[in-house]
Amino acid sequence: MSMSLAKYLDYLVEWLQVEVKKSGQTGVIVGVSGGIDSAVVAALAKKAFPNSYLTVWMPCESSDLDNTCKEQLVEQLQLKNLVVDLKAPFAAMVATLKASGSKLTQLALANTKARLRMTSLYALAQSNNALVLGTDNADEWHIGYFTKFGDGGVDLLPLVHLLKSQVREAAKLLNVPEIIINRAPTAGLWSDQTDESEIGFSYDLIDDYLSGKAVAVDVKVRIEHLHKISEHKRTSAPMPKKYQS
Repeated sequence: MSMSLAKYLDYLVEWLQVEVKKSGQTGVIVGVSGGIDSAVVAALAKKAFPNSYLTVWMPCESSDLDNTCKEQLVEQLQLKNLVVDLKAPFAAMVATLKASGSKLTQLALANTKARLRMTSLYALAQSNNALVLGTDNADEWHIGYFTKFGDGGVDLLPLVHLLKSQVREAAKLLNVPEIIINRAPTAGLWSDQTDESEIGFSYDLIDDYLSGKAVAVDVKVRIEHLHKISEHKRTSAPMPKKYQS
């Protein structure tokens, strides 16, 4: 049976409550980036656990726009927010890796930021009897546009069945600031990086593909390729057959 997006958001709030109770924990935690996906998850977190949720801002060479968006989100939704500045730990990590003599790619270093944030969230979650909420939407999950053991390292994925366009609509329903809804999606991995320029085409085209609409052949081929090569991100590590003496 179909339902309106507003009803689905109500369901997600209830689903979060049920899943947290099943886990034996008491609340949830989510990292906010200044982007729309984390803003929507933060709003859902507060609705589900008004007295036992926490949002965390973890700047790590983050842009001024990221910070402005985060500030407006925290103020407009009156969020409980903790700041964990990862700039110095990230610099120390990079220096340590470079001291080994290894050559590090830009993407590897960028993913290190995401993994430092994951480590921080889990330290806070474990200390507060909370589960870590992921922010990946259906588009990102399908093509593997997330960091393995970074922003992909989470306990619950509330937005995983929502297309990017549906996340935008959810943001409006949840009173997310316009500056966040209207900004170009970015993972903030390096200066001037945007999701769509890195992926190679718009989220609207991924939405169309996942909705069963016709898309250009090259887009279809690219999406299916990205889905195939990112399968390892959506499954647990492969295991060999059991040893039998």
